[in-house]
Amino acid sequence: MEKLLKVELLGDSILKGIQVNPVNKRYCVDNHMELDKLSKKYAMEIENCSSFGCTVTKGSKQLQKLLDKNMNCNIVIMDFGGNDCDYNWSEIAKNPEGEHLPNTPIDVFIKTYCEMIDKLKEKGIQPILTTLPPLNPENFFNWFCGSLDKVNILKWLGDINRIYLHQETYSKAVEDIAKRMQVPLIDIRKAFLNYGDTRELLCEDGTHPNTVGQKIISSTLSDFAGKLVTSNIF
Repeated sequence: MEKLLKVELLGDSILKGIQVNPVNKRYCVDNHMELDKLSKKYAMEIENCSSFGCTVTKGSKQLQKLLDKNMNCNIVIMDFGGNDCDYNWSEIAKNPEGEHLPNTPIDVFIKTYCEMIDKLKEKGIQPILTTLPPLNPENFFNWFCGSLDKVNILKWLGDINRIYLHQETYSKAVEDIAKRMQVPLIDIRKAFLNYGDTRELLCEDGTHPNTVGQKIISSTLSDFAGKLVTSNIF
């Protein structure tokens, strides 16, 4: 009889399956990552604890609560960085001359993520990280800054493409963390970039994967799960 692997997903709206409703332009759960099929195919029990707007600091608190309740799983897949690298655009629009930090500065992001990995390893639970899907800076800017003073934001930002490069820095940090902490990495970003025009994979806000993008994630998770099961780690 196959051993049932218990998997927890911790992260933000990417793994939660949040999309932009094209009609009312609001966020909603519209998850096409087919986790149920993945569960059956690889004898896994998957619980999705991801949540909209979650950062690594919030995720760390969530993880501690789960561990305090004797978290019962073999694997925790973590997806953080998208909200961590974001800024308070309203404050930037009001004060473009000021100093503005992301929701989670990169040094805090790295330190907190490494601490979470250590906690899981201490409990004999396998941590697995995911890279960030690439965003579309123009659509992101128009969506999140459209009603704000764009001139002031651009004065602070300098170049819209800086949004892309900044987010990419956090994804590369995840790669470095995985390598340094010797934990497996699911490279969602690479899968998106290999697709070609990543705009076809994103919602109107330029950052949340649409149904096509979610299916790319599903395929990437499935390929990784297949390699994990055949590796006989568990």
